[in-house]
Amino acid sequence: MTNELIPASHLDLLTEPVNAVLTTMMPDGQPQSSMVWADYDGHHILINTARERQKTRNLQKNPKTTLLIIDPADSSRWIEIRGRCVEMTESGAITHADKLAKLYSGGEKQRFYGDIYTEEKRLQETRVIVRILPVKIATDAIFR
Repeated sequence: MTNELIPASHLDLLTEPVNAVLTTMMPDGQPQSSMVWADYDGHHILINTARERQKTRNLQKNPKTTLLIIDPADSSRWIEIRGRCVEMTESGAITHADKLAKLYSGGEKQRFYGDIYTEEKRLQETRVIVRILPVKIATDAIFR
């Protein structure tokens, strides 16, 4: 199933290893932004993070979020995805983190824990996949 909101012209920004900025809302109403690795399943944007992180706590209180991804080869080409967190699950989260580690390292890293983060960190946090349903999309600069 595909989400008609994501234009085919910008799908590569969600499927290639392009760093994204995820913005959530702090309890006091201030925005909080984090650099994240993004993935796309054809319907939802997938972010892999830890349950203990501020962005996760923010999304649990307010599921509205924005993801901004800028093409590293052309800064006037970007996609802003406004959406809402519809699910957080631990199921498959470590396997998903491994997949992202391989993608974002160009295949040099095989495991998230052990190659990106230490094995000890695995015992200190709980990985989750955050599923974000796109609601509104904006692309590219006005002058384009």
